[in-house]
Amino acid sequence: MTATEIPVRPATPDLAAVKTRQQAAWSSGDYAIVGTTLQIVGEQLCEAADLHAGERVLDVAAGNGNAALAAARRWADVTASDYVPALLARARERAAAERLDIAFQEADAEALPFADGSFDVVLSTFGVMFTPDQERAAAELVRVCRPGGRIALANWTPEGFIGQLFRTVGAHVPPPAGLRSPAQWGTRGRLAELFEPHASSLRSAPREFVFRYRSPAHWLDIFRSYYGPVLKAFAALEPAGRTALEQALLDLVARCNRADDGTMAVPSEYLEVVITRH
Repeated sequence: MTATEIPVRPATPDLAAVKTRQQAAWSSGDYAIVGTTLQIVGEQLCEAADLHAGERVLDVAAGNGNAALAAARRWADVTASDYVPALLARARERAAAERLDIAFQEADAEALPFADGSFDVVLSTFGVMFTPDQERAAAELVRVCRPGGRIALANWTPEGFIGQLFRTVGAHVPPPAGLRSPAQWGTRGRLAELFEPHASSLRSAPREFVFRYRSPAHWLDIFRSYYGPVLKAFAALEPAGRTALEQALLDLVARCNRADDGTMAVPSEYLEVVITRH
């Protein structure tokens, strides 16, 4: 075999290192500023899961608690988990303001500190999709959900606005080689790979969330200040690179914006998924 015939093995990312960087990214800025605008998704996901009062519910990668709060409003017995303590602190503040009874647990979505079958319903809104080891995270969701229980997810799709945002940022600050895109969680095919062996049913439906801001410039200011992955992308670039990324993001918004009054109203597709465990 000649040198030109030697097969090139695909790059294998250091998932532990990726997780450390991701945790630092989500700990930077203040994702809660963005997260609180997404509250309606948590409410709709609880309805899609047909959540019942008294059910044991786990919100995985809960962030500032959108799905957890929605479940608690429906009188469920709720635990919210995340590996960023500052985000859980924000969720605690919100729960206290509404006098909602929620347990909070710092936890890695790839190694949940709960016994098998502990929960009737496991939720995640735009959270678990960002785990670097997708198979391990999916296995943990299945493990802590009781047989016959439901796993309900809201995941950005590759084709939607946030999926395009990922690609735009990745063109300027490439992700680690070999790392799966989080937007794969927004495809029926990938979810089937991850969950169908453990599922008696898997229902999915495309949904839409609309990002509403005062202007495209206002949106960019919020995301580059508070949305960890975008904040870190800008921080990694030299001044010329930052200018190019800023223009690329504003061009993306211009293509997607349906507002004509100077404000921003950009629909972003996500996949709503409800899996019933065997």
